[in-house]
Amino acid sequence: MTNSPSRRAFLAGTGGVLTSAMTGTAATSTMSGTAWASAARGASSLSLPAKPNFVIILADDLGWGEIGCYGQKMIKTPHLNRLAAEGLRFTSAYSGAPLCAPSRAALLTGLHTGHTTVRENPEGGEQHDMSVDDLTFAGLLQMAGYRTALFGKWGFGPERPDQPSHPNSRGFDEFFGFIDHQHAHQYYPSYLWHNGQKVSLGRKYYAPDLFLKRAKDFIKRNADEPFLLYFPTILPHSPSVVPDGAGQYENKPWTRANRLHAAQVTRLDSHVAQIVQALKDAGVSDSTLVLFISDNGPHREKGVTPWLFNSNGPYRADKRDLYEGGIRTPMIAWSPALSRQGEVADEQVASWDIMPTLADLAGLPVPDNLDGISFKGVLDGSGYEGHDLLFWNRPRKAQAIRRGRWKAVRFAPHIAGAGSDGRFELYDLDNDRGETHNLAKIETGIAAELDELMNQSVGPDPRSPYGLRVASSGPVRYGEPHEFVVTLHNGSAQPWDGVRLRLEVPSGWRVEGGAERQLLEPGGALRAAFTVTPPAAGGRGRTQRLVPRARFAAQGRTVSFQKLRPVKVHQRADV
Repeated sequence: MTNSPSRRAFLAGTGGVLTSAMTGTAATSTMSGTAWASAARGASSLSLPAKPNFVIILADDLGWGEIGCYGQKMIKTPHLNRLAAEGLRFTSAYSGAPLCAPSRAALLTGLHTGHTTVRENPEGGEQHDMSVDDLTFAGLLQMAGYRTALFGKWGFGPERPDQPSHPNSRGFDEFFGFIDHQHAHQYYPSYLWHNGQKVSLGRKYYAPDLFLKRAKDFIKRNADEPFLLYFPTILPHSPSVVPDGAGQYENKPWTRANRLHAAQVTRLDSHVAQIVQALKDAGVSDSTLVLFISDNGPHREKGVTPWLFNSNGPYRADKRDLYEGGIRTPMIAWSPALSRQGEVADEQVASWDIMPTLADLAGLPVPDNLDGISFKGVLDGSGYEGHDLLFWNRPRKAQAIRRGRWKAVRFAPHIAGAGSDGRFELYDLDNDRGETHNLAKIETGIAAELDELMNQSVGPDPRSPYGLRVASSGPVRYGEPHEFVVTLHNGSAQPWDGVRLRLEVPSGWRVEGGAERQLLEPGGALRAAFTVTPPAAGGRGRTQRLVPRARFAAQGRTVSFQKLRPVKVHQRADV
């Protein structure tokens, strides 16, 4: 085994793996000034409903050690501390990547960056797109009847409506925020997107506060039906900007950038408190799971010095690095219905586990061939098999893998001080969590195994098509029959029994066709042709909605899927 990385893997554009029993330690700081009432003790006997609500709060560049419950001493985060004290605090949770776009792609799709559509940041070039084949956790829950919303930073291009990479196309009923990665660096933007429309703001409004307002309103409006709220705020990303200045940190003997950064983190803490309070006010906190996580390690940009705050805790490096400080993040799960409350979870989890976990909790067949696995067993204490490997990939730059106690990082030639042959590093995290002693030349057998596993971890998207799709040809005209083909793809690992396909049409329309009580094997597809005839006349160019529906049984549970299909209806050609 040499100390050089595999050139083949870097040309392929990815590589990596993970798993470990190693856990971080942190002192829990005193909680004070909480904005919501304490969760009732005894609530641990409750359980989430069959279709619980989900709130996913994603911080932007928040380090593992920047919250009090993870050991932070200088920045005040009383509300997140209480969230952890009433919920479940993960010590070994990992982001999908050490920087923004690929990390979010992994979170949304359940794939690590050896398989995701988006594997790197634009770095001054065009924003990378998601594709029509990218099923996100929002798309899956939307198909199951959830109301879905995203308020904040999307981070995938292009910046225009009506295209496959837009949030509305990837499962979100409602979107308000930034589409583009670079645009999201503006705390007082000249505009934001609301679904497919630009909303002019004239640089007068603080974007994170606007996202919070929308989030609270969404919870209030959708309290009577299952919902998913994805809240990817831009706090505390650089630049260090807060409306009221540094506040309680104004007189600290730090640089202005650091004082404002601390204020950003505390403002984020307040926003989390207000979202939880909105759940309580709407009467849905007992039926909601809140997950708080960061997209990568802490930044050191525009004057912020993370070493002042010990932002990465005991771990090496920060944002953009594949050492632990760049990818290990805080993660807190909260709900009065959790079986484990006020506990610490040492289990290894990654952000790409969130999609299968939400599917599992919602009673939906988990898509097959994901890199993520459900950690429902961690939440309810029923047991967790865990990962054999975890993997991260920065194409043409670096890769990392973790298996058990062992963590390997390899660098492409001429990256991060590597020579013409690159550099391979191996660490024993059980005994060296700071990754200071490279054992690659001592544990040559382990190094060779992990090197080859990184090669094997890069490749195309392994998923099969999943869920409902609708196809038609030609314009739909009043009074004329038109064919729609509805296809249900079983992209899970379990058979779906008793499958029924229906097509719901507007009042006054006729529809013929369907599929009744069929068995759909894993990887299979069931197609049904429907002949749809609109009424003889109607409004010129009016848009109607068709609703394909599927119903079936999987693993003893009844599952219902639906998909809205807008249809523009034209006048008859002979009119």
